[in-house]
Amino acid sequence: MSDSNVQYRLEGKRALVTGAASGIGLGTATLLARSGATVAINDLPGERLDAVVSTLKAQGLDVVAVPGSVGEGEIASRDLVNKAVCELGGLDYLVNNAATPNTKKIIPPSDLDKLTEAFWERIISVNLTSVFWMTKAAAPVLKESHGAVVCTVSTSAFGGGGSSSAYSVGKAGLVGMIRELARALAPEIRVNGIAPGMVNSNWDCDFGEHNLSTVPLHRVGQPEDYADAIVFLCAGAAYVTGDVLVVDGGATT
Repeated sequence: MSDSNVQYRLEGKRALVTGAASGIGLGTATLLARSGATVAINDLPGERLDAVVSTLKAQGLDVVAVPGSVGEGEIASRDLVNKAVCELGGLDYLVNNAATPNTKKIIPPSDLDKLTEAFWERIISVNLTSVFWMTKAAAPVLKESHGAVVCTVSTSAFGGGGSSSAYSVGKAGLVGMIRELARALAPEIRVNGIAPGMVNSNWDCDFGEHNLSTVPLHRVGQPEDYADAIVFLCAGAAYVTGDVLVVDGGATT
């Protein structure tokens, strides 16, 4: 469990969180909404998204569902952002969290045959290119609000160890994209990221038992741990842009 005592007052703020029906995305959407923001929750259409939105609304939180896949290109991303902006009446924070391992089991770096053209295309479109299209689409309204963009990267961007080499490469590219978008959208919009380590969530890829011997804090990161960092970069950190904050319990120190 997270033991953070930090509280935010985000009444009147509007946020769009992608991949927010589970894990880090859900933790982030929940924290934003509990802090007073109105939150558009994006995920693939289906019962999971509907159930999450219904549950949060039952708790009195101001959330709306914005179903759709971020990996379908520029037009789909623009439509998704426009729908969220219409529902929210504007936008202050964009959290690019949606991602896919595109595999149920870890693909070792030596197994090049499993890294097909279709596999690469799916990984890059969802985990990397979508961030550009989503951010580009949201840029005009975020400039009006002097808002912020936060992207979920991965510690595998810095040393591998992800679900596949393609996944790690895509996340490494995302680090570079964050820096370029930060330059492109300054000074009105800040663009940052977090690089999560171990996560206690229903991630599509099975990593087996977590090895806590490499984690100084001796526990697996919870979604709310990562949400703390994301919301900090959204609502605080006024002089931080183009940076990626490693959040992994000290595993890479």
